Amino acid sequence: MPSNKILEEKKQVVEALASKLQTAAAGVLVKYEGIKVSEDTELRTALRKAGVEYTVMKNTLTGRACDIAGYGEMKQYLSGMTAIAFSQDDPIAPAKIMKQYADKINSFEIKAGFVDGGVLDQAGVEALAATPSKEVLIGKMMGSLMSSLYSFAYVLQAKIDKENEGGAEATAEPAEA
Repeated sequence: MPSNKILEEKKQVVEALASKLQTAAAGVLVKYEGIKVSEDTELRTALRKAGVEYTVMKNTLTGRACDIAGYGEMKQYLSGMTAIAFSQDDPIAPAKIMKQYADKINSFEIKAGFVDGGVLDQAGVEALAATPSKEVLIGKMMGSLMSSLYSFAYVLQAKIDKENEGGAEATAEPAEA
């Protein structure tokens, strides 16, 4: 039977993970098997650059943290070697990076994820990964708005030019006569 000290340490680890999961914008569970050290290093570097936290923890501890955080549905995906990646700010980054590495590494696969308080299956995480980043979406929206404004300005300018053209001819004729 584990000592009280070990149980207390595990309880603190679970509470810390649960707290991070509760405040996270999104997260992804992956099957963490058969990954080479060089691939793991590359993956962790990419996640760190994107501000994504990544951890490998015992499934029982992760499951308890999921229960506390309100993601109890994810416990069904906790089998085998599992890792979790989550971001406090960007809801798309964990899914996008994990999908990229799941495509490159055969033994590495996406199991499930969460976003906005809801649990996603593998297909949901892959759909989230296909979503453009926030900056790209804002750029597209601004481009659409600017395009509409330019079109509106062009129509107004054409109307003004037409009226000026017609008005110049009307005033020019009587002067010549």
